[in-house]
Amino acid sequence: MTPLTIALYNGKGGCGKTTLAWNVAMGLARRESTLLVDADPQGSLGDWVNWADSEGHFAIAFNDWATFCAGGQGDHRYRVYDCPPRLGEDEIQAVLGQADVVLLPVLPSPLDLWASRRSAELLQDLQERRPALRAYFVLNQVEAHSALSRASQSAIAAMGLPVLPVRIARRAVYRSAALEGVSVYHMGKRAIAAMDEIERLIEEILK
Repeated sequence: MTPLTIALYNGKGGCGKTTLAWNVAMGLARRESTLLVDADPQGSLGDWVNWADSEGHFAIAFNDWATFCAGGQGDHRYRVYDCPPRLGEDEIQAVLGQADVVLLPVLPSPLDLWASRRSAELLQDLQERRPALRAYFVLNQVEAHSALSRASQSAIAAMGLPVLPVRIARRAVYRSAALEGVSVYHMGKRAIAAMDEIERLIEEILK
């Protein structure tokens, strides 16, 4: 079976992309075999994986981009790519060109949304060549009980990509999990709400 490939991408840093990639991959691995690929040259995800592995909390396959391209794909039902924020456009398109679904995490503020305009345009260009490609905004690090401002709604509408209905909240447990080298699935009762929103996000991806 051809693997379902999910890429997390935003050319703007600071949107929580790596944290989201990690937790989505862990959630998918609870369903079927999953490969997590770090396509970011900074390699921060690889450091996280090494820490988790040393603590016995890592249950998915992992490769950096170079190893993956050299034949390290393996046989997995799902692949999750943590894309680099800043590479040449050809390199970014080489990564995204393999994806079935691209998630573009954004912070729910007009400034952050407008700063993601170029990333949204790149995805729309890809969709013109690959109509089957699905691409979505994911509102990330949303403050509890906050309403999306009119300016933010206008910014989203102007960029043309749909927004997934699941909003990922700003929660201390995501930071705690990162510090402990685990995912929210390893954090017990204090992470129930976080696990629920990651699960709902995954269900949207798998529709």
